[in-house]
Amino acid sequence: MKRTILVVDDETNMQAVMRLVLEEAGHVVRVADSGEAALPHLLDPNLDVVVTDLRMPGMGGDQLIEHLRRERPDVPVIVVTAHGTIPSAVKAVHQGAADYLTKPFEPDELVIAVHNALKLHDILHENQQLKAAASQSFGTRRLMGTGVAAQRLQEEIRRVAPYKTNVLISGESGTGKELVARTVHELSPRHDHPWVAINCSAIPRDLMESELFGYVKGAFTGATQNRLGRLEQANGGTLFLDEIADLDLALQAKLLRVVQEREFSPVGSDQVRRVDVRFLAASNRDLKQMVREGKFREDLLYRLDVYHIVVPSLRERCEDIPLLAESFLHDFRGETGKTVRGFSPAVLEVMARYGWPGNVRELRNAVERSLLSCRGESIEVGDLPQAVLEAGTALPSPAADTRPVDQDLDGWLTEVERRAILEALAACHGVQAQAARRLGVSERSLWHRIKKLNIQVTRSAG
Repeated sequence: MKRTILVVDDETNMQAVMRLVLEEAGHVVRVADSGEAALPHLLDPNLDVVVTDLRMPGMGGDQLIEHLRRERPDVPVIVVTAHGTIPSAVKAVHQGAADYLTKPFEPDELVIAVHNALKLHDILHENQQLKAAASQSFGTRRLMGTGVAAQRLQEEIRRVAPYKTNVLISGESGTGKELVARTVHELSPRHDHPWVAINCSAIPRDLMESELFGYVKGAFTGATQNRLGRLEQANGGTLFLDEIADLDLALQAKLLRVVQEREFSPVGSDQVRRVDVRFLAASNRDLKQMVREGKFREDLLYRLDVYHIVVPSLRERCEDIPLLAESFLHDFRGETGKTVRGFSPAVLEVMARYGWPGNVRELRNAVERSLLSCRGESIEVGDLPQAVLEAGTALPSPAADTRPVDQDLDGWLTEVERRAILEALAACHGVQAQAARRLGVSERSLWHRIKKLNIQVTRSAG
């Protein structure tokens, strides 16, 4: 496969020489005579390497390197310089350039430098893919579940992912809306192209327009060079607009044009630019109600809400709590080096009782906190965060009788543990090894608990 190389040099003859050498080496070569002229080429997702002169009128090579490091860190840069500017070239390498060549240089030197830069590009790209795969794997685990709600969510993601359709994702805070969006992107044909996320509530309103659309040099005080906005960064891929409800009404109108026409103008420019972007948006607020209140544009809502995914709260998928908790415990075991094997039955009982207002995010934090507090081979009730413990033990369990008023907490929790063990043993026909796996504890731990609670174990013939 041919690789794409961008040559940036204000000397026409040098441009021509480098182009000829690299094309003969089998590459596709693009040329630009200044840093400013190079910027549109950086939007090309197939760009592999940039070869740039250091000293040029306007935006020099050092500024271009800085821009690339910020906007396209996956693209290596080779600096070409005269003998008199070698110290500057060395400085450029320290700033992120992959290599430098001094003029005049032999054609083979350029070919070898580009070859080495391509190997670096491939390593960077592979690392990005591995990170994306890890992120997807983690996200998939967070979205996994055997319950009806989790299965329905997974099916909706699979159904809409292959298409260009804009998607609106709604749900309570902490349910994993961004993970849903990321999974849609990773399962789409755009998964090899940029994933760009922007939190509309985290950026001040007066900065949001330039952040989204970018700006040109001189657009405002402090705009000393052109800057790509998130829209152009996402070209060819997916733009995720988190907390879309917090977007200013005036900016909603400008965003509407982009969603409709796939074109926009950077701040301070009359130039119209086109982009190929899939829009995913998320909100924990009722956007239809905001439309009725005049706080959100109805036409923008209809453009974004082509397909609607509602992420269920953890309360609506409480049957998945043990599976999710075990997944998080597995992650944190690896990070901390602790050998905690699982959760006691009483802990799972308390978790099932708790309302989880912070949803999956709160569950993850609770598991991490409990693991750090744990001193035994399994997480016990006393290891849980206080809020979870208090609320989880105060609410009546649908599957259990309410704790008698005159019964202390320890006594009640002992009965909860006894009932959980008895139910597991009954389900496993008295086979302790199977019951231990069902409860998420070691067989030895289960044996000690049976002995402590004086439970009589009888193996059935079933």
